Amino acid sequence: MPKMVLLAEYVSINGNDLSEYCRKGEVTVEVEDKDVTTYASDGWKELLGGLKSGELSLEFLQDVAASEIDSIMWPLLGQVVPFTVRLSQAAVGASNPEYGGNILINGWNPIEGSVGDEASVSVGYPTSGPVTRATS
Repeated sequence: MPKMVLLAEYVSINGNDLSEYCRKGEVTVEVEDKDVTTYASDGWKELLGGLKSGELSLEFLQDVAASEIDSIMWPLLGQVVPFTVRLSQAAVGASNPEYGGNILINGWNPIEGSVGDEASVSVGYPTSGPVTRATS
């Protein structure tokens, strides 16, 4: 079984390649479980899948200079924008699928940290609509 170390994850939000600022990225998707247990279930819970949802969680190193991460993300606050994420900067393919969709930019933490910490920004954006997986 091949193993992988994340060394060059690709992260794009609203068409901006933000990989150079990003040091952690996660795409999570889940399905609500709906209990459809009846008295005829012989004492076992029965579940069906409900609505799907997802989130894009990122940690950026902050840069407030003109045309850098802060000036890219600040104007997006409150908007639904496209995103794409890959395990590697390499081209999309069967061994490097691209996950994408739309996210709601529902927050931005321009200043975060304690004395002596690096200036970083941790965010989690809910998806809006489907998350797709592309291999070409």
